[in-house]
Amino acid sequence: MPDLPPGRHVELPGRGTTYIRELAGPPGAPTVMLLHGWTATADLNFFTCYTALAEHFRVVAIDHRGHGRGIRTPQPFRLADCADDAAALADQLGIATFIPVGYSMGGTVAQLMWRRHEQRVRGLVLAATSAYFASSARERRAFTLLTGISGAARVTPKPVRDWISDRLYVSRKTMTWEPWAAHQIASHEWRQILEAGAALGRFDSREWLGNIDVPVSVVINMNDRVVRTSRQRQMALIIPGARTWQIDGDHDSVWANAQDFVPALVEACLDVNRRAVDLAAGGTD
Repeated sequence: MPDLPPGRHVELPGRGTTYIRELAGPPGAPTVMLLHGWTATADLNFFTCYTALAEHFRVVAIDHRGHGRGIRTPQPFRLADCADDAAALADQLGIATFIPVGYSMGGTVAQLMWRRHEQRVRGLVLAATSAYFASSARERRAFTLLTGISGAARVTPKPVRDWISDRLYVSRKTMTWEPWAAHQIASHEWRQILEAGAALGRFDSREWLGNIDVPVSVVINMNDRVVRTSRQRQMALIIPGARTWQIDGDHDSVWANAQDFVPALVEACLDVNRRAVDLAAGGTD
């Protein structure tokens, strides 16, 4: 098991109870909030990054709704609610502004953080993510199928859902994983996971992404077979002034190629913070 930072449950008033990891970082350090990808958890997505980021930042990582120990709710999953959860968590922790660091699905949440809570966002770091996830007929069919399955899951008893998810997904995917990682996957609420996948298929920020007016860094996986590299590049081109870091890796490079990915992510965060400080001081980007 990796050396994970302290974790705890946090009640978000009117929203539910979630689970976070937190590292204090240097005194007075700015905050990065880590937003994980679909079907992952904060730990599965960022366990390789915690310590390196904490050398420079206060680090907060949240499990999203339905993922790991994130909020459980009968309400349909919405990416916008995940962004609002992150803002509510910042309120509970007394954090005025922070840098959302979004990986894959977490990148959509980070984008929505700027759109819905712009005054809280010092800058953005977007990794292995895109402005949209479905454009071809095949992709639209796949996400439409997820929408139908998630609807059926709402009327399927939870014990049956758990049995199906274990037989069809968890036991296969995690058979070679370490026990701590397999346990995190097994803790998902699969109705919300399916709804999250359907929400990704509907996400498209291209109409407003060009209005982002805070510093942005984009970390691109050059051999990504989950989120096309071309889409990661396109997103970076749409965002005014976005700077890019390129990693020779697939979608799992955050841990499979951590020796390259982690330093790039740290530098991307530092670059955003430097530019944010300059802007606040009246300088130029």
